[in-house]
Amino acid sequence: MRILGLDFGEKTLGVAVSDPLGWTAQGVETIYRTEENNLKETFMRLKEIITEYQVEEIVLGLPKNMNNTLGPRAEKTLIFKEQLAKKFSLPVHVWDERLSTVAATRSLLEADLSRKKRKKVVDKMAATYILQGYLDYLSN
Repeated sequence: MRILGLDFGEKTLGVAVSDPLGWTAQGVETIYRTEENNLKETFMRLKEIITEYQVEEIVLGLPKNMNNTLGPRAEKTLIFKEQLAKKFSLPVHVWDERLSTVAATRSLLEADLSRKKRKKVVDKMAATYILQGYLDYLSN
């Protein structure tokens, strides 16, 4: 069973997918959009990915504040969660994504990637961290 991991940002959507056994997460791509609320092309691309990888459920990173409250970005993410569930008729779980982008950026810095290259892959990497955290939770 494949699981899709998503990192929902203002103008990007990081995408990762699990291996067929649900042990590891691999980054797939970053989907870019020019307007924050224009999701038509994003949903079209997600449909292609869901079909290609035979995805059966989705994990969406929920950006909680450090004090465990939900801010404006989290509220937008929860709206996106409902849109995903309705559009694809798949179970959509939210996963606490605090510091996933920080961890992804740190890993990319350690790999000595330039700022330009980091910017291209950080969202995909954050989606991978979100999904791997969820997969690790399921295996315990």
